[in-house]
Amino acid sequence: MTTVGSASRLAARRKGKAAGGASWRHRLRRDWPLLLMVAPVIVLLGVFHYFPTLGNVIAFQDYSPYAGIRGSEFVGFANFSRMFSEPAFWSALLNTLSITAFQLVFYFPIPIFLALLLNSVLSVRLRTIVQGIVYLPHFFSWVLVVSLFQQMIGGAGLLAQTLRSHGYNAVDLMTKPDSFIVLVTAQSIWKDAGWGMIVFLAALSTINPALYEAAAADGANRWRRLWHITLPGLRPVIVLLLILRLGDALTVGFEQFILQRSAVGGGAAEVLDTYVYYQGLLVGDFGYGAAAGLFKGLVGLVLVLLANRFAHLVGEQGVYSRS
Repeated sequence: MTTVGSASRLAARRKGKAAGGASWRHRLRRDWPLLLMVAPVIVLLGVFHYFPTLGNVIAFQDYSPYAGIRGSEFVGFANFSRMFSEPAFWSALLNTLSITAFQLVFYFPIPIFLALLLNSVLSVRLRTIVQGIVYLPHFFSWVLVVSLFQQMIGGAGLLAQTLRSHGYNAVDLMTKPDSFIVLVTAQSIWKDAGWGMIVFLAALSTINPALYEAAAADGANRWRRLWHITLPGLRPVIVLLLILRLGDALTVGFEQFILQRSAVGGGAAEVLDTYVYYQGLLVGDFGYGAAAGLFKGLVGLVLVLLANRFAHLVGEQGVYSRS
């Protein structure tokens, strides 16, 4: 029996090697320089990201910074029960999901369109100048961005003054709760669309130019080349970024919203990040704030797993794939 078992294991090992597999010892001897190179990054992630994640235990405590984690009372799911019973939490969650869905439709395609448009410019010098101008706002702070929009479309801004000078009633678009979702999306597009365009420009540079030449020789016009070559070449990057964006579906930003919250009111500008700040951190209820943050993380994880599964179903690799 022992001889038969050993022979079976040996045959299975040989079959695995013949199929291209390798033992972990062989991979370790082969890849140890690469592992050594990424070791500092792994240590940094462990110390500054994964180890602090253990602090989420305060979401199940009536945490006091003076008593510490060990001295704080364990309350189980009381913080979560309180959170789910608060109408303000559901209002903030609805605002967050609404803004995320709106920006997925009207903001996410903008960097793709800009990359396609800029890639069609033949002059390298002109392309470089336009690219620099478009992605420069990414380096501006949200304070500067909000101030700029205030000067343009605020109650005393350029638009209002122009309307008054022509005998019309002035409008203040910075204080209208009904159009706030459009306002923050426009601000995000102006600030970050050019920066997101860089990723798609890099993906476009990897497409083989011979494909375009062969398609043009076969009589394909520009739109057919775009549909059958460019967009399939961009699809893996689009799917990957879409999955990552869904992972941050409950994180639409903090500074942008807290700067404009007093102008439009909490009903329109209250998102989960500002809710955690006002209901948890500002009043010192750290356990409650941690519960809201943990809820955000768990929802993001579920969305990433579902979106990645869908990516596998449509033939894309997604964030990760099973080997």
